[in-house]
Amino acid sequence: FDTDGDSRADSVEIVLSGFDDHDTHHAHSAYTADPSGAVYMGEGVFLRTNVETSYGTVRGTNGGFYRYNPQRRRLERTAQLSIPNPWGIAFDRWGQNFFAETSSPNVRWMMPGTIKPMYGEPSPMPDNLIEQDHMVRPTSGLEFVSSRHFPPEVQGDMLINNTIGFLGTKQHQMIEDGTGFTTKHRQDLVTSSDGNFRPVDMEFAPDGSLYLVDWHNVLIGHMQHNARDPLRDHKHGRIYRITYPDRPLVEPAPVAGASTEQLLENLTLPEYRTRYRTRRELRGRNATEVRNHISEWTANLDQNDPQYEHHLLEALWVTWGLNDVDEGLLQELLEANDHRVRAAAVRVLRYTGHQVEGQQKLLIQAAGDDHGRVRLEAIVAASWLPEQEGLPVLSEAAKHPLDRHIAPTFNAAMAHIQGTSYMPPEQGEETVQTDLEGTDRELYELGEKIFSRDGSCETCHQPNGKGLAASGFPPLAGTDWVTGDPERLIKLVLKGMQGPLEVLGEQYPGQVPMTPFGGMLNDEEVAAVLTYVRNSFGNEADPINPETVEKVRATVQDKEGFYTPQELLDEHPMEE
Repeated sequence: FDTDGDSRADSVEIVLSGFDDHDTHHAHSAYTADPSGAVYMGEGVFLRTNVETSYGTVRGTNGGFYRYNPQRRRLERTAQLSIPNPWGIAFDRWGQNFFAETSSPNVRWMMPGTIKPMYGEPSPMPDNLIEQDHMVRPTSGLEFVSSRHFPPEVQGDMLINNTIGFLGTKQHQMIEDGTGFTTKHRQDLVTSSDGNFRPVDMEFAPDGSLYLVDWHNVLIGHMQHNARDPLRDHKHGRIYRITYPDRPLVEPAPVAGASTEQLLENLTLPEYRTRYRTRRELRGRNATEVRNHISEWTANLDQNDPQYEHHLLEALWVTWGLNDVDEGLLQELLEANDHRVRAAAVRVLRYTGHQVEGQQKLLIQAAGDDHGRVRLEAIVAASWLPEQEGLPVLSEAAKHPLDRHIAPTFNAAMAHIQGTSYMPPEQGEETVQTDLEGTDRELYELGEKIFSRDGSCETCHQPNGKGLAASGFPPLAGTDWVTGDPERLIKLVLKGMQGPLEVLGEQYPGQVPMTPFGGMLNDEEVAAVLTYVRNSFGNEADPINPETVEKVRATVQDKEGFYTPQELLDEHPMEE
């Protein structure tokens, strides 16, 4: 865990291997609980859900997140976002939630996208937080460093796994950026030369060590490979334990069976997972008894402690989780010195209006806060209120700066609360960037649509055609692999390709196969997408017609498996 980047974790051990669970990758990384114990669950694209609840029918479509509050048995579609496959949710020390989307290299702050959604319409997408040089996909699982076993300077860093191309765990420093956040890559914490290494989840243990789940499988794609393919591995899953030998392990705090007094003291400990488990234990106890202990405990806290307001926030979260929120404590923290505490308190206010008097008045106050994050929490909360209650909150927010994090959310919240559809501001009709004409132009336009489909070319090679070097996905821009021999390119697309190759002077290991699209695209569609990539991203090359694709398809119909780059170059040498 050296932070100079010269080395990675000093001690790694396998603590479990050989488990048979082909769905481990969908486990903890796909859902987690917020500080109240409410469960956040990710749902992928192509799904339509209608759930009957005692509060009414809850509906969702095409990617997003649900939140289920077990204390009130209340389900909500908490975020309706245009994401193909959410695969990682994590909460930071202040209760802010973040998510990864495995079909793209993006990691995002969830809160701006959690306005009350309109069915079938995606809410505005929050910004991507990952810098270009370290964007990888497909990601799986998030965790924030929160353990005294690791150095002070890395506390709060975000860890993100990747399962194809780059095989390992990247570590990013989280940086406050006005209303929102940004990140800076610190190091690659874990990497593996084993092509089947699939890190899919991680969590800090009570002793402060980091546990990392390796699904370990040669096949992982549901599109390229049958779910019953005999090559799927059901025997070699592993769990690693990562430690830092130069620093002592953390003494595990008593949780199960501990006294209420001891549990409340646990809330002052630096480790997020210890506090998480402690809050869970307290939620299972008598609410009146716990509330009485909390009143005494908070009254005796040292107000000069730098973490005083965070300790109070932990106490507030406990009462929220008991469905018996401490209204006095909530109002105190809405006026805390630390904007992160005020924002967290507004989140509690959002969900406790059934208990807190004057919710609207308090939200109006928060909508005029000096800090954008607090105002944004108020805007999001207002979108869930009836129109006559929420509009005054939004009107107050409109009197203050609407930065790039706030403006899209505000505009969508204003529309949804009035029952109207929100669409981003018109950018004018896009102009097709090509000089092609007639049938070639029609192919180009069709190819652009195919290229940008979920799970298609754009996923790996990116909208700008520059690929993702950190994941091993080569660029399409400026390379003879794209603009050269059409037959070589058609074969590559029809049958796929796997193996080491060189593109624009850079070596790519080729561990990730190029998907064979021969069974998914017809001759016209193959011709279209290849015409598009050969005339986009600065490329200029002859279009490809469906008749040419048909002829090449006939010549390779008996070929089994992927092409290797060398096979293609033997048949079609690279142009001089």
